[in-house]
Amino acid sequence: MVDLFDKLKMEAGPLAKYSHLPDDYFFFPKLEGEIGPHMKFNGKDVLNWSLNNYLGLANHPEVRKTDAEAAAQYGMGLPMGARMMSGNSVNHLELERQLAEFEQKEDVMLLNFGYQGVVSIIDALVDRKDVIVYDAESHACIIDGVRLHMGKRFVYTHNDMDSLEKQLQRATKLAEETGGGILVITEGVFGMSGKQGDLKGVVALKSKYNFRLFVDDAHGFGTMGKTGAGTGEEQGIQDQIDLYFSTFAKSMASIGAFVAGSKNVIKYLRYSVRSQIYAKSLPMPLVVGALKRLELLKTDPSMKDNLWKIVNAMQNGLKERGFNIGTTTSPVTPVLFKGGVGEAANMAMDLRENYGIFCSVVIYPVVPKDVIMFRIIPTAVHTLEDVERTLSAFSKLKTKLDSGFYREEALVSVTKAI
Repeated sequence: MVDLFDKLKMEAGPLAKYSHLPDDYFFFPKLEGEIGPHMKFNGKDVLNWSLNNYLGLANHPEVRKTDAEAAAQYGMGLPMGARMMSGNSVNHLELERQLAEFEQKEDVMLLNFGYQGVVSIIDALVDRKDVIVYDAESHACIIDGVRLHMGKRFVYTHNDMDSLEKQLQRATKLAEETGGGILVITEGVFGMSGKQGDLKGVVALKSKYNFRLFVDDAHGFGTMGKTGAGTGEEQGIQDQIDLYFSTFAKSMASIGAFVAGSKNVIKYLRYSVRSQIYAKSLPMPLVVGALKRLELLKTDPSMKDNLWKIVNAMQNGLKERGFNIGTTTSPVTPVLFKGGVGEAANMAMDLRENYGIFCSVVIYPVVPKDVIMFRIIPTAVHTLEDVERTLSAFSKLKTKLDSGFYREEALVSVTKAI
């Protein structure tokens, strides 16, 4: 027998040679200053491409004014208690009503957080007789929700409708034996690749198989579709999504989330989603602030137009310069290179220290061992000048990578930009 805590050791792994750097350099970095494209990192000015502030609402003057007034009026304590017991309000109900109308669904349930909400929704929807079929590249919140499932689950190859159909055949056979149902789970926009989930392909299979569809559209809400209602609207199948989920942490630049669906299912979830039943209600300033954000999202199309102007300039510019941006069909913009973890660390340091550009670097196991991914998140408040500066820096990084420069052991923070 061992002491439990003796097993809890952090393995330094391939980043061990950078262990002398502060913990907040590569992981848990501190970005300071006003939220926006230009912030400070380690005391230096940086051009920031790592905030999910798609529509630029985080520092919108009307939003800041509403947030401040709501905080002054209500404080962060109201309502005090779980929604079911003492934490309800007319503002909570109004936000749910407006979100349901916007998403063309009968009803909406507010959630305190997206991650816990998805986990708990999956747990509430299925029992041991039911079968879950989910996309292989689903977000961690979906994976954790599926892990709670006491019945069978099948995974289908990412966005592969032939694979999904094969798993639906297996699930149908099993559900017929157990007397259960089938829940298919996928995403509207996959947050790493930027690729849209093939929702149209999924719902087409409803004519052959009996299942319900749950879509996590965290990155699609506010950015996709004519009105910004999401990827279901973008693909023309919003009415075929049985449960539509999104978070306020992306386009709404706030905290909270929601799930939309039919009245009877949402009513069931209100009484069954444990992460809400046993948690304090969403604080009033966040609810009032979300109402203002939703109002702007619906009435000011220039925000989404500006976002896509920047997205198109960045993605077209990268492709014209020969960069691999994968299969993105959304604002999420991955830039893919060939190289190891050490090269990835050196490139990230060079980009931050010498070019003044901050964006997230993604390494194995999120991507294959020989792949380096920089994930760029364009927003409505970036400029075309920001795009050009970034394209120039990435072109220089690529030249240095191809020459073998980043295989050197010395930290590139002491080198000079070319």
